[in-house]
Amino acid sequence: VTTTSSSFTANLSASSSTLAYDREFLRTVPGLLMVTEIVLGLLVWTLIAGTEYFLYPAFGWVMFVAVFYWVLTVFFLIIYMTMTYTRIPQVPWTMVGLCFNGSAFVLYLIAAIVDASSVTKDLDNHNYNSWAASSFFAFVVTSCYAGNTYFSFISWRSRTLQ
Repeated sequence: VTTTSSSFTANLSASSSTLAYDREFLRTVPGLLMVTEIVLGLLVWTLIAGTEYFLYPAFGWVMFVAVFYWVLTVFFLIIYMTMTYTRIPQVPWTMVGLCFNGSAFVLYLIAAIVDASSVTKDLDNHNYNSWAASSFFAFVVTSCYAGNTYFSFISWRSRTLQ
């Protein structure tokens, strides 16, 4: 009995055996902003999740935006930290980053405004402090996404000019 291995399995095991790790990414301004977005975004949605937010549609919207972009930001951090973007060159990563950060900025800005305008003691005195704190941190996360949108634009523009 003779066995042979195909070249496909040999190439697959040789090419995907290790993932690169870019620890320098966390020392860049976009990397620091991304970590800040993750930490403060988590704070936004946990402050709201600890209340009866489901009784008020405005807080449901804020919760959706906060959780959605928190998950996607964690996903992008993993992609950048493991340098997966270098293994998928077909994807225009600078454009993807610009669209992601731009949409996160716009929707987080809307969510932060909705959050701030919905916080009143008349609505629910018991949850007032949590909602007020989530509103503050939502604006801080919005400014982080604005900064990352700026850096994504600079990166996209330098790629298109070359």
